[in-house]
Amino acid sequence: MPSLYIADGHHRSAAAALVGAEKAKQNPHHTGREEYNYFMAVCFQASQLTILDYNRVVKDLNGLSSEEFLKALSANFTVEDKGTDIYRPKHLHEFSLYLDHHWYSLTAKAGTYDDSDPIGVLDVDISSRLILDKILGIKDLRSDKRIDFVGGLRGLEELKRRVDSGEMRMALALYPVTMQQIMDIADSGKIMPPKATWFEPKLRSGLVIHKLDND
Repeated sequence: MPSLYIADGHHRSAAAALVGAEKAKQNPHHTGREEYNYFMAVCFQASQLTILDYNRVVKDLNGLSSEEFLKALSANFTVEDKGTDIYRPKHLHEFSLYLDHHWYSLTAKAGTYDDSDPIGVLDVDISSRLILDKILGIKDLRSDKRIDFVGGLRGLEELKRRVDSGEMRMALALYPVTMQQIMDIADSGKIMPPKATWFEPKLRSGLVIHKLDND
C-alpha cells in the first residue's frame, strides 16, 4: 500500500498527532509503541468510495434582486434558464442554481479558473470565489450563518424544498469532486477547501474509546 489519503477527519487526525507528540515529550521512556502513538481510523479502497455532491443553500441575495443577481452571475458564467424541472450539473465547471422556482445552469467561462492549479480548478473554489464571496459577500463558509450545506445523499429535491419553504433564498448544486482531484491536491501538499466532499459509505454512529495510557 504505497500511500493513504485522509478523506475525512483531518482535524481529528491533526489533534491526535499533536497529543501523541506532547505525550511523547513528557515520557522519558518513550519507545514509539505506546498507545498515544496511534489513533483509530478506517481505511477504504479508493475504488470502493463514492464522492457525492456537497451543495449550498443561502438565505439571501446580499441585497440584490433576482434579476440583478443573475446579471452579476453572467460576468463569469454562461447562464441558461432550464425551467421548473430539477436540473443536475452534467460535468465539471457546470453548476445548477435554483431561484424563484426555476433551475438555471451556470457554466464557468474560460479564464475563471486555472487548470494547472489543483485548488483553483475545483468547482467548490470557483463557486466560493465568484458567487459566494464576490456577489453574495460570504467570506467564511465555516462561520457565516447565511449559508448551509446539503449532502448529495439527500438529493436536489432537498435543495428545492428548503428554498420553496422560504427558509432559503437560493440553492447551488455542484458537480461532485473526483477521487483523482483529491489525490492530486494531497500530492501537491495542499488541502481541500471546506465543505467540498461528501463520502459514502459512512460508518455507523457509535461510541468507541481508544485509551491513550496503558494503565
